Amino acid sequence: MSKHALITGITGQDGAYLSQLLLNKGYEVHGLLARRGSDTLWRLRELGIEGQVKLIDGDLMDLSSLIRALQVSKADEVYNLGAQSFVGTSWQQPVLTAQVDGVGAVNVLEAVRIVNPQARFYQASTSEMFGLIQAEKQDEKTPFYPRSPYGVAKLMAHWATVNYRESHGLHASSGILFNHESPLRGIEFVTRKVSHAAASIKLGLQKELRLGNIDAKRDWGFAGDYVEAMWLMLQQDKADDYVIATGTTTTVRDMCEIAFAHVGLKAQDHVVVDERYFRPAEVDVLLGNPAKARAELGWEPKTSLAQLIAMMVEADLRRIGAIKE
Repeated sequence: MSKHALITGITGQDGAYLSQLLLNKGYEVHGLLARRGSDTLWRLRELGIEGQVKLIDGDLMDLSSLIRALQVSKADEVYNLGAQSFVGTSWQQPVLTAQVDGVGAVNVLEAVRIVNPQARFYQASTSEMFGLIQAEKQDEKTPFYPRSPYGVAKLMAHWATVNYRESHGLHASSGILFNHESPLRGIEFVTRKVSHAAASIKLGLQKELRLGNIDAKRDWGFAGDYVEAMWLMLQQDKADDYVIATGTTTTVRDMCEIAFAHVGLKAQDHVVVDERYFRPAEVDVLLGNPAKARAELGWEPKTSLAQLIAMMVEADLRRIGAIKE
């Protein structure tokens, strides 16, 4: 008998890569589909798995739909990846972010508790919870200090996961994932914004790229590597929380140089710092310590930042080139 998984946020970057991973392991994969916007399935289509996942209409804000999704999917493993995930938007939509990212996670946990408390649960936590960092390298014991409505909402979800684990005995784990990118990243995120601009400028479709704080430092990895860590957490006998990161930090400026150099251009000739893109409260540095994940899960990142950026730029060159033709 194959295992059954239910993924919220299945149409996002992580949801698509996780679906691919689980399908390759023989799972029956179900995904919660909130019907908003236009084409939300393009990531699943790009990975060639759109027809292999079973989609269930539902919403993180509707507990009844989550209960139904648990019943229909008969899920052994539940991965809560659904969220309003763009930090910048969280200042414009703080209430929505709190409801979807915070209360939404509690709704999923409650649905699991009601329908199948034996199911294993994964919560997508985030390095943004560390915010104003309290240690040079952040690990599972580093105090949290979120600096955005997104970070605050995710911290609520994180502690709710701990609470359901301790209060109700759920096998509920959180992955505190540092920035993870891919060709499937939304274009509003800085890495994809950079890879798309490098490709567009190379192809003569634009001349400059406007960014905010290019001296901010992030710990960037490949989303395809990180979803393996999610799966590994739910295979452990005991639920726990894990930092998932590369342990290396790079400035936005240096990341731009890698992307533009890949197409034979110099970033300084095209990148323009625009104060409109600065955040009300900036997170200057994030640097994860994945030692616990390495020791207990046997997980390590496989993809370097240079390989990741090259992969993203090449994907955008193909996409833009196809549109031009």
